[in-house]
Amino acid sequence: MTARTPADRRQQAIALPPVPDADAPDIAAFLDAIWAESGLARPTLDSYRRDLEGFARWRNGREGGLAAADRAALFDYLAWRTREGYSPRSNARLLSALRAFFAHRLRRGLRRDDPTALLEPPRLPRSLPKALAETEIDALLAAPDIASPLGLRDRAMLELMYAAGLRVSELVTLPATAVNLRQGVLRVTGKGSKDRLVPLGEESQHWLETYLAQSRPALAGKRSVPFLFVGATAEPPTRQQFWALVKRYAAAAGIDPVRISPHGLRHSFATHLLNRGADLRALQLLLGHSSLSTTQIYTLVAREHLKQLHGRHHPRA
Repeated sequence: MTARTPADRRQQAIALPPVPDADAPDIAAFLDAIWAESGLARPTLDSYRRDLEGFARWRNGREGGLAAADRAALFDYLAWRTREGYSPRSNARLLSALRAFFAHRLRRGLRRDDPTALLEPPRLPRSLPKALAETEIDALLAAPDIASPLGLRDRAMLELMYAAGLRVSELVTLPATAVNLRQGVLRVTGKGSKDRLVPLGEESQHWLETYLAQSRPALAGKRSVPFLFVGATAEPPTRQQFWALVKRYAAAAGIDPVRISPHGLRHSFATHLLNRGADLRALQLLLGHSSLSTTQIYTLVAREHLKQLHGRHHPRA
């Protein structure tokens, strides 16, 4: 079975049936509660909403709907999704949403059992982050036409994303007050609304200063705009728009667009730092990872790089 692509799911979403009336209030109450208790970021809440609403539609109110589902119903739904071609990563995310939903109902005394208790998450393939070579990064950063206000903005965005290892959601929502050029630091609000300070290098600071002096005033005009990066309508670019920009500039730089994504710049930031001897704990702080184990995957990337160097240059490799 071929895995579903995002385009397939967007096409299917056009004609989605409504969420059953009995399930919608339960989902809304759960999302409100988990936001208040855990301060989850908006993309995570949206993901939980989509997954729970998808299961509710599949149940369609049968046998008490979503809130009354038992382990057999969850197993049947996961099996159906597997047959339909949903990826293991997508099913693991769904199971995470269901665990949180039923744990919430247990805490509130709305259920006496947890139907997700004995469900094993699908095994996820261990994939290494895809990092660009430093020469490819140089070509990508040089691709925008800095003679235009939008091109200059794009150069500053690409430089900052690579120099600071930002997530794309962090980049496009940066407030204008996040940058302190005098001290050369950037304040970033990441997952879980956690703040971190990231130092700016000379190159990224130069392009930010140039953008703020020349491009941003031309794009924003006399309007008061709270965001650092703005477009022709004085609104910040969306994640999807920035994704398209990265693909376009990759093609212009001679890089296969399939090999790159906005997150690839973050991976490249981490990999290049480790290749040049950065400390893993410091990298964790720069990336905003809550757990060091999340950061440790980059040591595998660096190890692969060393193996390739050894294979190319050692006489007995």
